[in-house]
Amino acid sequence: MPRRHRRGGGERPAPRRDGLGGGALESGPAGDPDQYHVRRIPAARATKDYRCPGCDHLVTAGTPHVVAWPERPGGDEERRHWHAGCWSGRGRRGLTRRWS
Repeated sequence: MPRRHRRGGGERPAPRRDGLGGGALESGPAGDPDQYHVRRIPAARATKDYRCPGCDHLVTAGTPHVVAWPERPGGDEERRHWHAGCWSGRGRRGLTRRWS
């Protein structure tokens, strides 16, 4: 099987700073000035149930979702699992559960 051609000059992505996979930085929920690391979790890797802070319903195993935590020292202790729609609508709605 032939190998795929790599574009972009062979540059490798920068290593991630934390053991949680880094993720993209996005603004926080409803009026929160902090930045948050955000990782998208595909259904195949979602193996446990979690409580979404946006709607207070379960994010069930096998459901693609978002994991977010604050960009600050010790922020990884505040990881929360959100429904993708709840995370994307966080600016229009308030939280139903306290973030921390």
